[in-house]
Amino acid sequence: MALEIVVVPDLGGVESVEVLEFNCKPGDNVASEDALLVLESDKATMEVPSPLSGVFKRYLVAEGDQVKVGDQLAELEVVSESEAVAQPISDSLESIASEEKPYADVVEIAPVLAEEILLVVPDTGSDVPLDVVEVLLKVGDEVSEGDAVVVLESDKASVDVPATASGLVREVLVSEADKVNTGDQVARIAVPSNVSDAAPTDDANPDASTSLVVPADAVLPAEGSESSEPSVAPSVAPSVAPSVAPSVAPSVAPGELMVEAMSPQTVQLDVYAGPAVRLAARELGVDLIEVKGTGPRGRISRDDLNKFVAVRLLEATRAPKNVVGIPAVPEIDFSKFGSVEKTKMTKIQSLTAVNMQRSWLNVPHVTHFDEADITDLEAFRKSMRDQADLRGLKLTPVAFIVKAVARALALNPVFNRSLGDDGKHFVQKFYIHIGVAVDTPKGLLVPVVKDVDQKGLWEIAKELGELATRAREGSLSAADMQGGCFTVSSLGNLGGNGFTPIVNTPEAGILGVSKAQIKPHWNGQEFKPRLLLPLALSYDHRVVNGADSGRFMVDVVSLLGDLRSFIMH
Repeated sequence: MALEIVVVPDLGGVESVEVLEFNCKPGDNVASEDALLVLESDKATMEVPSPLSGVFKRYLVAEGDQVKVGDQLAELEVVSESEAVAQPISDSLESIASEEKPYADVVEIAPVLAEEILLVVPDTGSDVPLDVVEVLLKVGDEVSEGDAVVVLESDKASVDVPATASGLVREVLVSEADKVNTGDQVARIAVPSNVSDAAPTDDANPDASTSLVVPADAVLPAEGSESSEPSVAPSVAPSVAPSVAPSVAPSVAPGELMVEAMSPQTVQLDVYAGPAVRLAARELGVDLIEVKGTGPRGRISRDDLNKFVAVRLLEATRAPKNVVGIPAVPEIDFSKFGSVEKTKMTKIQSLTAVNMQRSWLNVPHVTHFDEADITDLEAFRKSMRDQADLRGLKLTPVAFIVKAVARALALNPVFNRSLGDDGKHFVQKFYIHIGVAVDTPKGLLVPVVKDVDQKGLWEIAKELGELATRAREGSLSAADMQGGCFTVSSLGNLGGNGFTPIVNTPEAGILGVSKAQIKPHWNGQEFKPRLLLPLALSYDHRVVNGADSGRFMVDVVSLLGDLRSFIMH
């Protein structure tokens, strides 16, 4: 009965791993390839198989220990398997010794044992093919164990495929732009073929006996093999039986123990979580350092991650001011400075705050400033006051501004677009609906005047008055505030020389109107007092460019400055 020491196998370039879980207890019967324990690195978990059949004796490490390649993990009592493998080898050596050229075929064992091995794509944890984006070797190159040989790319990460042994590149089996799956062959490499070097007899090194990866039938000499120099026989013969037998039993294919070695290289190192949880966290955009694990030794489970995400989503709905990636404004106790009163925001005020913040954060704003000479327009408007009274209407400058904007939208359809959700297309609208901001006791509302381009000034003035009244009374319907293509926000007679309005997404532009003032205006010959209206056009720079805004504003200013332009267009 022999004692077999199980050691940490090749980790594919990883320096150390953690002992995660034990699968056996003393006295258990184990078969070859049964999982003895589970190791975990920052990139993957892997099971360590039993190299032989036998009786499990004890573990030489504890859960949570950090181990590296070659460290002793467990002891097995092996009854017969190693003897069963060694006996055919011994019989073969005796038959070889009886021939005319003893040990000749034994020398030929070396190239059979380690002539070349195949490098394959290890388990990626996915059935989706990966693209070969870079080949890092060529025929004739020398590679060391752990060196990256090719770079693969999925839709989530770029990863390296490491060499599982050191040797010389015989053939490269993939090229850039190829698609590969788990198990596909990447390259063939020739490993050192000197039996003395490849299989030393030093029993103190438990990893030495597993340095060659060969099928069990490869250790038997082939019939008809060519003779070698008999002078090497004495040095070879004594080492074959003891060194080959232990190396045969594991029969581990290259990359077999590298479970999930294709995990993305960018990982979080200061957390205790498995690869599946790490992958889910990356897809959800969660920093695992912030997640509290409830498993053994603080291990983060999938339930821990799901609960964390659920809490964050709940917090986001309750406190919309805390936008991901932007520091929250610190809370201040104002009562320590004097008398205060807390008043709950109305629903309209809360929704306005959320919508304005969303628009400001998502839309790259640009604001174009100009002035319109409305001296003649204002004189005409006042001259129509009697007719407005007869109609029971109030003809305000806003009606003229809305009409001018509708004409400008027709002339500049780029402003009548909205960016698609995917950011790769825009929606061109062939209707012209204009929203008008109305100040109400409960907050800012934006009712929409539909089909402005098809209506005259009297009709627009009437609809504006009705919408404004209903807005202040709180009787607007949802349909009254939907479908806008563009917004006009007028401060009227409240004052101010200008302001920068925030685009009402998904619209592409908004026109801010301030208080008109009498100013000296140069007409080419002299300065004359004119009534100038400050205008500020804010627009979404993803859809509208500076030249577009310039043309739009020229049309608006021209229409407001000369009423005859309404007729000409």
